[in-house]
Amino acid sequence: MKNKEINVLLSAPRGFCAGVERAIEIVEKSIQKYGTPVYVRHEIVHNKFVVDDLKKKGAIFVEELEEINDKSRPVIFSAHGVPKKIPEDAKNYNMTYVDATCPLVSKVHREAENLNKTGYHIILIGHKNHPEVIGTMGQLPEGSIDLIQNEEEAKNYENKNNKKIAFVTQTTLSVDDTKDIIQILKKRFENIREPQKEDICYATTNRQMAVKNIAKNCDMFFIIGSRNSSNSVRLVEVAKKSGCENSILIHSESEIPYDKIQNSNTIGISSGASAPEILVDNFINELKNRFTIKIDEVEIIKEDVVFKIPNKLN
Repeated sequence: MKNKEINVLLSAPRGFCAGVERAIEIVEKSIQKYGTPVYVRHEIVHNKFVVDDLKKKGAIFVEELEEINDKSRPVIFSAHGVPKKIPEDAKNYNMTYVDATCPLVSKVHREAENLNKTGYHIILIGHKNHPEVIGTMGQLPEGSIDLIQNEEEAKNYENKNNKKIAFVTQTTLSVDDTKDIIQILKKRFENIREPQKEDICYATTNRQMAVKNIAKNCDMFFIIGSRNSSNSVRLVEVAKKSGCENSILIHSESEIPYDKIQNSNTIGISSGASAPEILVDNFINELKNRFTIKIDEVEIIKEDVVFKIPNKLN
C-alpha cells in the first residue's frame, strides 16, 4: 500500500489567524501574570486541541460567570466576543477580566452600536446560537437587532417599526454565504445601509479563496478543524462547491478514510482559522506512514496581520 504516490496540494494561507493567535496568547500571558487557575468564558477558540492544551496549563473553561466559584480569579472572554452584559456582570462581581474578543468582531460590535445610536434598526446576517452572533446581538437593547440566517428569512423579513435599516454580518461567514441574502435585502429595502468596509474577516476570505483555487484539481479535500468551528465547516462547503464533491472535515474523533485516499491521485488539505499547524503536520504524517506523499504548497496571498494584546498583560 505504501507505494501508492499521492500528490498533496497544501492550501495557504490556512490555520491560525491573527485573532486566534492573540486570544491564545492572552490566556497564556494571563496564566503567567496571575498564576493558575485563570477562567475562560466559553471555548477561547473552537478547537479541542487548543482548549485541552490550555487546560493542562491551568485554564478552566466555563460557559457562564456564575459557574466560577472563586471570583477573585481572573476571567478571559473568548475570541468570539460577548454580550455587553457580561463585562458589566464581571464588574459587579469585582472580577478582573481580560477581553480576548477578536478586533474584527469588536469592529462589528462598534458598528452596530453606532448605527443603533443614529436611529437605524439592524439586521445581522449570521447563524443562530453561534457565540459571535450572541455577542453581537447582545451589544444592543433587546428588539433593536434582528437575525437573518438564509435567503428565505430575507425574503420574508418585515421592517415592523419602519425605521431606517442597516445590516452587519457575522465575520466567519463567506462572501458567497452572504451575497444572495444581501442581494435580496437590497432589492427589498433600497435604502438599506451596508457596512462601510466588509465585515467578513480577511482570514475567512483568504482561506476560502485558497481552497477554491485548488479544489477543482483534487479528488478529495480534507479540512482540519473542529465540528463547532464555523469557519472550518464553511471551508468544507467551499471545497465542495468549488469542484471537489468529496470534501470532509477531519476533527478530533475522525477516522481517516485510507481506502478512499488509496483511490485518489491528488488530495487537498487546509485547516480552519482555529486549528493549530501541528494538527496538519500530524495528518500528513499519518498519510506518510501509508503512502508516498508529494507535497506542493499553493499560496495565494501572504498574511502579515498581527493584533496587539491588551496593555495590562505586557
